[in-house]
Amino acid sequence: MTTTIRALRATDRSEWDRLWSSYLEFYETALPRPVYDTYFERLMGDDPQDFQGLIALDGDTPVGLAHYLFHRHGWHVDNVCYLQDLYVDPCTRGRGVGGDLIRAVYAAADAAGAADVYWMTQASNLGARKLYDRIGKLTPFIKYVRK
Repeated sequence: MTTTIRALRATDRSEWDRLWSSYLEFYETALPRPVYDTYFERLMGDDPQDFQGLIALDGDTPVGLAHYLFHRHGWHVDNVCYLQDLYVDPCTRGRGVGGDLIRAVYAAADAAGAADVYWMTQASNLGARKLYDRIGKLTPFIKYVRK
């Protein structure tokens, strides 16, 4: 399989919806349509502090996505890159698409002069964690959110 990674385009909206919905289902989450619309608008925006989107293609078929964001960080002078979302269609997993998407985010971060790239996943996401252990470094941090 030859994967092409490119920037997300406005014309990708219907396929992005499909992949994004599957991503949310994987995490047992549902969001209202206005969130989809707002997020896609942000992905299409031209503000350098806004979200960026990548799509993975197998031929002409979208099979994965990645969303990332550059932001300031108190421990670095330069911005850091947060890989917020990474999803690969289940029928394509194990073929290197996830790694290709992460490496494309690394390349974007390098081009932007970002000091670091980081992401989070659920502890139970063992399939993805096999990839993450090869391409990234596990940190001891635990995430908390407001009650």
